[in-house]
Amino acid sequence: MSKVSENRTVTTKTAGKAIQACFNAKRPVFLWGPPGIGKSELVAAITQDLGGYMIDLRLGQMDPTDIRGIPFYNKDTGKMDWAPPMDLPDAELAAQYPIIVLFMDELNGAPPAVQSAAYQLVLDRRVGKYVLPDNVVMVAAGNRESDKGVTYRMPTPLANRFVHLEMRPDFAAWQEWAVMNDVSEDVIGYLSVAKQDLHDFDPKNSSRSFATPRSWVFVDELIKQDLDDSTLTDLIAGTVGEGLAVKFMAHRKISGKLPKAEDILSGKVTDLEIKEPSAMYSLVISMCYELRDAVREKKVSDEQFHKMADHFFGYMMKNFETEITVMGARIALTQYDLPLKPAKIKNFDEFYKRFGKYILNA
Repeated sequence: MSKVSENRTVTTKTAGKAIQACFNAKRPVFLWGPPGIGKSELVAAITQDLGGYMIDLRLGQMDPTDIRGIPFYNKDTGKMDWAPPMDLPDAELAAQYPIIVLFMDELNGAPPAVQSAAYQLVLDRRVGKYVLPDNVVMVAAGNRESDKGVTYRMPTPLANRFVHLEMRPDFAAWQEWAVMNDVSEDVIGYLSVAKQDLHDFDPKNSSRSFATPRSWVFVDELIKQDLDDSTLTDLIAGTVGEGLAVKFMAHRKISGKLPKAEDILSGKVTDLEIKEPSAMYSLVISMCYELRDAVREKKVSDEQFHKMADHFFGYMMKNFETEITVMGARIALTQYDLPLKPAKIKNFDEFYKRFGKYILNA
């Protein structure tokens, strides 16, 4: 596991609130954190929520002229002039969106000359004759020196222009994101029990493969393909490491024996023989997906949907422990905001009597 940071840290959820507060104050933000934790994805999600447009500048791959522009002879004035870079937003682009987010990734991984070019942009909101439009906000990101990536020490005056936030991996925040983005129930189920495996990056470890929120998304993409177990194990080992790959594939073997979510929600299946915790987490996620899709895709009538919901609550109360039951209800009621009408669900009164206080505190 990675070394615990001595700095105050934030999760993706709390970082999101802090970033929006900085946007309101027009203050540049610097996101620090280990690789694969989801810094760029967080900024992209905030931008989308605000109806804005994000410009992603990978400063570690840029030259100073990519920010400052290049000089040319202006024949009209007879003087040396500067051509501004195309990647920076102009007034025409800015007028199309309520907010433009200039995301400067790998800022501390950029050579000093590139950081120097970025300094004026961050400090004065201009570089040469180019001036940032008023609705442009700035976010930078980079890995910490302790992460053993390519980094350069940031000049103190540049660092002092940012509000610095150091991010840490947090399973609850990741799970909330995962169930809203169709990550496989097998991945969510496994990590719901092995939360420590969400992020096991250790800069002292020479392994090329390690688990991060980003690499588990890669695993999700792999298992959705039609691959044989041997090939899939090889690929997952190359994504999150051999040890986790073996454990994850063992989890998949067990979860593959579970009843189908649609059979439970139709009332055909009422019992559960397999009591492996990670498999039960996978099953409840699968049922939540099935309920959500039934509403989203208008697969069933309102009456049929509430019969499915009744079987959902009844099955969880009969077969799952409190923690798993509460998680399933929280996803259905809070995250998915399914159009559930308690009066149409026979099992709801009993469910609320037994678990209502846990749902309200979740």
